[in-house]
This record gives sequence, C-alpha cells and structure tokens, in this order.
Amino acid sequence: MQVDPRGQRFGAALTAIVLIVVLVSSSWLLLAAQAVVFLVGVVFGLRNAPYGLIYQALIRPRHGVPRELEPEAPPRFAQGVGAAFALIGVFGYVVKVPALGMTATALALVAAVLNAAFGFCLGCEAYLLIRRLAPRRAAP
Repeated sequence: MQVDPRGQRFGAALTAIVLIVVLVSSSWLLLAAQAVVFLVGVVFGLRNAPYGLIYQALIRPRHGVPRELEPEAPPRFAQGVGAAFALIGVFGYVVKVPALGMTATALALVAAVLNAAFGFCLGCEAYLLIRRLAPRRAAP
C-alpha cells in the first residue's frame, strides 16, 4: 500500500505537539494516548490511524492529490518504534522514574520534529537499514 508523505509529516507535527505537552506536564495519560495513536497506525494502517483520518478529512482535500506516494511499510514500522518509546516513557512516569519517562519522550520528540520539519523519518531509515542488513530467506 502507498501513503501520502504529506500525511506522515502532518502526523509527525501533531505528535510533536503532544510530546511537548507531555514533557511540560509529565502526563503519563497523555503519553499513553499517544502510544495508542501509534499502535492504531501499526495495527490498522496509517490511513486508519487517528492523525491519518484527520489529515484525510481536513488537510488533503485542500492540497489535492500528492505528486508522489511512498510505501507504507517504513512509516508503519516507524510508528511501532514510536509506540515502543511512548510505552517506555509511560512506564517511567508510572513507576516514578521521571528521568526515564522524559528521556523516552524526548527521543520520540526528536524523531517527530525531524519528520515534521525536514521530512526525515528516523524510523523509516532504520526500517530500510534493517531490510538491507537482514539475510534474505530462500523461497520454499
């Protein structure tokens, strides 16, 4: 499946805003909600993720059809990485180790800002690197 890269940048911008609020407020509940957003994207696809639905309803109609699409697998993997960091952050806040919560949230924020501002997806690049380095399975 192919996705609109502009939607990924929009989702990253919303994610960055949420993560900034988490860092300011130390709200594990808000971070848990962001983890759910990530997990919905992983499980049900990026078009069905909450930020993807917002993008499709409000933003894409104003900007029209994208010039190019990209494969969904790399950004979907990136959502999984984001979910892992968010869940680690939630754990840190819940068990009263705020340094762990803040560090995991801050790392996820760096990735979100890089994607939103520059279109550079760290999780996508990790996905591509893993695919290149992983041994190929022989066809049965």
